[in-house]
Amino acid sequence: MMNTNKASSKTRLAIMETAGRIFAQEGYSRATVREICREAGVNIAAINYHFGDKKGLYLAVLKHYQEIVFQTYPPDFGIRKTQKPEEKLQIYIQSFLKRIMDDGRPAWFGKLLTREYTQPSWAFDVLVKETIQPSFQLLTEIVAEIAGKSVKERIVRLCAMSIVGQCLYFRHSHPVISRLFPGEFFGPKQIEELTEHITRLSLQGLPKDKTKNSRR
Repeated sequence: MMNTNKASSKTRLAIMETAGRIFAQEGYSRATVREICREAGVNIAAINYHFGDKKGLYLAVLKHYQEIVFQTYPPDFGIRKTQKPEEKLQIYIQSFLKRIMDDGRPAWFGKLLTREYTQPSWAFDVLVKETIQPSFQLLTEIVAEIAGKSVKERIVRLCAMSIVGQCLYFRHSHPVISRLFPGEFFGPKQIEELTEHITRLSLQGLPKDKTKNSRR
């Protein structure tokens, strides 16, 4: 029984790895179960047994590799409530950069997520609800804590979006950056540098709480 379970688990992982690569290359709509089965060396019955159908397979791929990311970079970014809000922001930015620039994941996973962001499939709503929304909510709470109560909710939200935008720029614009500045790459040392840069720029750009100024 144990050997059977191991074989079943191995088959499941092999299918997800193959499917993820093909989904990343072709997109959800163009990728076919037939092509995935051929590349993985399994029959369609294996897809039905492990995932139910193509939708189940796609969702399993997204969730499985997202869980792997969370093992290294927890959803709460390792932030403690007792820390100063400025420290929370720096930790958030550092963890966010490491999460999106981590080359330890399968090479196709970043491409698959980028495709979801730019060409959303039916699964994007699930991704937003379970992953993106909680992460963004945490950031808005940190920004609100720094900005103060007098700053409007919409301004806080726009500031949070701008912080995320800075991080994503360095991830998605690397092909441009590497051509403008040959040899530029983002290893651990560079990520630390980016963390300090984005944190400093963000803190300087955040609106000031008028009620704090009036008390001085």
